Amino acid sequence: MCPRFAIFNSVRAGLTTAIVGLSTVILVFSPGRADDWPRWRGIDGEGRWINPPPVAESWPKKLDVVWRSTVGPGFSGISVKGDLVYSMDADTESKRERVFCLNRTSGKLVWEHVYSAPYGDLDYGKGPRATPTVHDGRVYTLGAVGHLHCLDAKTGKPIWSKDLVKDHKAKQPTWGFASSPAVYKSELIVHAGLQPGGCYVGFDLQTGAERWRAGDDPIGYAAPVVTRHQERDLLIGWTPKNVLAISLENHQVLWQQPYKVTYGVSIATPIVVDGLVVVCGYWEGSKAFQLGQQPNQAKLVWEENRNLRGLMAQPLTRGKHAYLLDKARGLVCFELATGKMVWNDRNRLTPRARNPQATMIWLGDTNRILALNSVGELIHAKLTPSGYREFARASVVGETWAHPAYASNCVFARDDKQIVCVRVPLVERP
Repeated sequence: MCPRFAIFNSVRAGLTTAIVGLSTVILVFSPGRADDWPRWRGIDGEGRWINPPPVAESWPKKLDVVWRSTVGPGFSGISVKGDLVYSMDADTESKRERVFCLNRTSGKLVWEHVYSAPYGDLDYGKGPRATPTVHDGRVYTLGAVGHLHCLDAKTGKPIWSKDLVKDHKAKQPTWGFASSPAVYKSELIVHAGLQPGGCYVGFDLQTGAERWRAGDDPIGYAAPVVTRHQERDLLIGWTPKNVLAISLENHQVLWQQPYKVTYGVSIATPIVVDGLVVVCGYWEGSKAFQLGQQPNQAKLVWEENRNLRGLMAQPLTRGKHAYLLDKARGLVCFELATGKMVWNDRNRLTPRARNPQATMIWLGDTNRILALNSVGELIHAKLTPSGYREFARASVVGETWAHPAYASNCVFARDDKQIVCVRVPLVERP
């Protein structure tokens, strides 16, 4: 048995220590627990802990660890639904990937689904990238080299699967498949890069049958956004060549605005708010497009390539401002309408690096955030147009680019060796 999967089996044995406006994002998930985190960026996909506990401003040096379980390497984020926690990892020696499910209370392994996935010359080829999507009793996952799975969420039993490269002629991007699948009504939307004409594809949730494909662009890394504009449901996507909109009624490309990015690194999910679409690139900077009155209308309203150069970190928006991790200046606040920088934090949130990274989420509808930076520090801070104010930080994992999950009064975070559940310090009641 491969040593790393021997570790996986020891986990099984118990290796734990115990939007209203012109354009709105559509909520596509069925009602569930308010403290679930069932998909990329939370219940509504907007990076928001919808029902957060009252997080304290003062923290101890070490947070309370509820449990800690050993896992393999990977960039895949974490999802939480009900009593279960989901993520993905890999064993490159045995050329296999794994979808795994842990008990939310104990961290013990509930099930795992392991499959062959040779990475070949995949760059940064240590593990999967995409976050599992949990919906209606099933979990949908996309591996780094194109394995798409639908599994029973409670048992891990395979329901359907696809090898996008082998069976559907998808062209694997340089850094692997990374866009988390999105649920829309009875469809699973995947940024798949099928050839020909399948930049985006809709699969039947129940059977996996292909329902539609649209777009001739090459595949990138950004997750698509499902939004509603002028009484129509749209998919907003960002590819290595264009920012575009696809009708979810007839699956035609309604408009596309050119934005060719170096090395194809269209990564961060587009911001869509009040009819404005903002994408944040690394070398070419950020661009904003205003949706028009007609479905096929969109125009460039600003572009900025000095202060707003994002990469992997997902920006947040609140009111008329957005907050972006720039590659040189750190966290930057800018005006959504103009792209004008208001302030930067001089790399306080996360260390300056060639590929800076930090995941940020809002605490409900407040102006406070929790962030996990690239060195594994959990941070409680306040973001306003007036500046960055930090309350507390504590180390919870090692170096990581993986996105954590937030549920009940806990944060679920991971690095390449472990996944941990830590309690967030709460305001003490009198």
